[in-house]
Amino acid sequence: MLVMIKENMGLIVLIILGFCSMLSITFMIERWLVFRKAWAGGDAILDHVGKLLAEGKADAARQYCQESPSAVAQVISYGLLHASRPRRDLDELLSTKRLEERLSLERYLGVLGTLGNVSPFIGLFGTVLGIIKAFSDLALSGGGGPAVVAKGISEALVATAAGLIVAIPAVIVYNYFMRRVKAISVEMEVASTRLMVLLGAK
Repeated sequence: MLVMIKENMGLIVLIILGFCSMLSITFMIERWLVFRKAWAGGDAILDHVGKLLAEGKADAARQYCQESPSAVAQVISYGLLHASRPRRDLDELLSTKRLEERLSLERYLGVLGTLGNVSPFIGLFGTVLGIIKAFSDLALSGGGGPAVVAKGISEALVATAAGLIVAIPAVIVYNYFMRRVKAISVEMEVASTRLMVLLGAK
């Protein structure tokens, strides 16, 4: 059994990298769908909410925000729900809501970042095992020369290439999503401040 595992360590490493790749793609798609819903122009939402508030339709404004899946709309909706509170309390409540929305946006991004950092090392591990096996086979055969070693090493380097194939997209997408989180966070902060002005909180 141990001999079989030793002989197929390269294949096992590739299977692990294949699983990491599927996991990475799954979270990329899931986060893309979340960010697609979460992103919305805060100015457009605030303009509509401002018009409704000017007409005395606070409930309609809150209902409008609740129906929107965007992070900014959820923050505004929460602010409207607690509009009667003093400015200091409202500011703290909006701050906690922004943190809650940001935490929701950052969910699973740590997995992508981890996969991007770990996958090259998994691939390198497979390469090292392959090189060890290649030299071991050369020593056991007692001949074959550089051609045998070159063939074994070329097969071993496949693991490194596979690790990079998994890591590079994961790192790129992770950085992209983190920029989106930062942009949405700024939108939420701006919307919170403008909402308090609209509400005339004191």
